[in-house]
Amino acid sequence: MNFETINFELQPNGIGVITLNRPEKLNALSFQMIKDLHFLLDHLMTNLECRVVILKANGKVFCAGLDLKESTILQSKKKPPELKEKFFFLNAPEKDIIKAKIYAQMYTSQIIIKMRKIHQPIIALINGAASGAGFALVLASDVRIASESARLNNAFIKVGFSGADLGVSYFLPRLIGMSRAAEILYTGRFIDANESKKIGIVSKICKESELLEEAFKVAENFLEKSPLGLRMTKQAINATMDSPSLDTIAQIENLTQMLCSTSPDIMEGIQSFFDKRKPKYPLM
Repeated sequence: MNFETINFELQPNGIGVITLNRPEKLNALSFQMIKDLHFLLDHLMTNLECRVVILKANGKVFCAGLDLKESTILQSKKKPPELKEKFFFLNAPEKDIIKAKIYAQMYTSQIIIKMRKIHQPIIALINGAASGAGFALVLASDVRIASESARLNNAFIKVGFSGADLGVSYFLPRLIGMSRAAEILYTGRFIDANESKKIGIVSKICKESELLEEAFKVAENFLEKSPLGLRMTKQAINATMDSPSLDTIAQIENLTQMLCSTSPDIMEGIQSFFDKRKPKYPLM
């Protein structure tokens, strides 16, 4: 698959690597990047060969946030015809700017939802700044590894928007608690790598040159697990974040375990344990 703003490479072992590829624009999230991510995430939704995803970026910055220069197009009553052909949300009536804004907002936020819906765990590698929309991409991932130069911030609040956007007000309090999250969301201040690890946003810090190597170590550990078991675990984690009670999540866990017990993977997992070897699960 060829994209204008991202790269995707599927390794033979089932690890897929997504690379944000607008380094000259600090990997800011443009209309085209949003469209490319939608297409790729839709593909991953049903791709059983890809079992784990690594999300990284080219250049010195992970993602500087939304492309604000492009965002100003939404404010204009007359939008470039070549862009209107490519992006449906720009086709709202010229006198009704609010509709274009609403459609664009909904289209962008669906990226975050799809990141949680795909069955592959996502490992985000944070090099340099992850601001605004970049912060949102990081928080929507399953595992976060930071370089020593990583800096995260909730940039929306600093440019006149609400600090609650693209799922950050959903994920951050669940990761680090409401009080800490509120201070970060209200101020938009930068959090460096050390603080990010201390408060529980990232799980590991390493040299930038070692980021991909560390991600592959984590991903290869995931590959040793049953594909169905891994998928059911991500679904259970998603449900747990919204579960109203222990009883509800226990029922979901019971269901996932019974589904996994019907797969041949369970016998391979048990046999490999007794044989003291790594399990050999099929990709599907």
